[in-house]
Amino acid sequence: MALPESPSANGPLSDLRVLELGTLLAGPFCGQLLGDFGAEVVKIEPPGKGDPMRVWGRQEEGEPSLWWPVVARNKKAVTLDLRQPEGQVVLKELVAKADFLLENFRPGTLEKWGLGWETLSQVNPRLIMIRVSGFGQTGPRAQDPGFGSIGEAMGGLRYVVGDPSSPPSRMGISIGDSLAATFACVGALSALHHRDRTGRGQVVDSAIYEAVLSMMESLITDYDQRGFVRERTGAILPNVAPSNVYPTRDGLVLIAANQDGVFRRLALAMQQPQLADDPRYSTHHARGARQAELDALVGEWTRGLTTERVLAILKQPATAVPSGLIYRAPDMLKDEHFRARDAIVATAHPRFGTLKMQNVAPKLSATPGSVRTPAPELGEHNDEVYLRLLGMDPARYEALRSRGVI
Repeated sequence: MALPESPSANGPLSDLRVLELGTLLAGPFCGQLLGDFGAEVVKIEPPGKGDPMRVWGRQEEGEPSLWWPVVARNKKAVTLDLRQPEGQVVLKELVAKADFLLENFRPGTLEKWGLGWETLSQVNPRLIMIRVSGFGQTGPRAQDPGFGSIGEAMGGLRYVVGDPSSPPSRMGISIGDSLAATFACVGALSALHHRDRTGRGQVVDSAIYEAVLSMMESLITDYDQRGFVRERTGAILPNVAPSNVYPTRDGLVLIAANQDGVFRRLALAMQQPQLADDPRYSTHHARGARQAELDALVGEWTRGLTTERVLAILKQPATAVPSGLIYRAPDMLKDEHFRARDAIVATAHPRFGTLKMQNVAPKLSATPGSVRTPAPELGEHNDEVYLRLLGMDPARYEALRSRGVI
């Protein structure tokens, strides 16, 4: 089915409203995903301070963040002090008009403010409460502070990332937070389907360590059944060969030929077709048992050719093998496939003029998501949300502003 040439102005979630209370990444990335597909995301921040993500990033101190425009796109911003009783009253008024409430405070924080699930579900029985935390809402560690790095370690990812000769490494991105947010989004849409059938909302409890654990393939089962503990293996997966980064005459190339038919094509590309029938390499298990030996053979072939030549050979129909470069941002911006699929979008921004960032994924054929609005300034939508959405009396609005509630 062909994809539309231009994105819809709305998206499939355009009839839904999200109240985003979270800060930093684990909650707000879930809000970004929902907003990308059209949901009205109202980000609620403390007056005068806002989300720390407004200043996080690699920019010089005092310069505007380049991370904030990504995670806060497609959102509206209002200020509200949830620590003040008057602010708690206003939040309940907003909850009455919302489909989702998204938060990533330490468990118990909303309850301390009188804004827990039992209270808010009475205000709006259809509310879906999305809760993202380090360790979940229950259990002996629920109250512990839980950043993404701790969840990545507890979920098993940190131990297996890196070179075996070095201590456990990290991914270079906030993968634990992003995974928990993604699972939270899946849970929210699952809860939405349940609500469509029953009329009742529920709590979505997404823990960082469990989101990471969910990605760990057979790590638990391997140990349970065979006592096998997965270790760090650098650029390879044990017993999956050949699949590695190989040197070329002028650089590096990634080749993944670990399936029987694909390996046969790689052997042909290497002008060594007999390798595919050699009992040492002819099956998945045989290749895995001789992984280092096989990687050396492939590397010997690639080392004699330029990167461009290796990739050209591996794109021919008779020798087609999954292969490619290890991309950095400059490579992505000049790649024709990225351009053809609009994987990177240029957006208008009041501070930067034009700002490039990753587009919405996945692509939907009939109701695609889109980047519609830039990240908002602190409190930019106070008038719209409080005066027009809630219909708040202007005198009350000004009184709340004067007391620092909004």
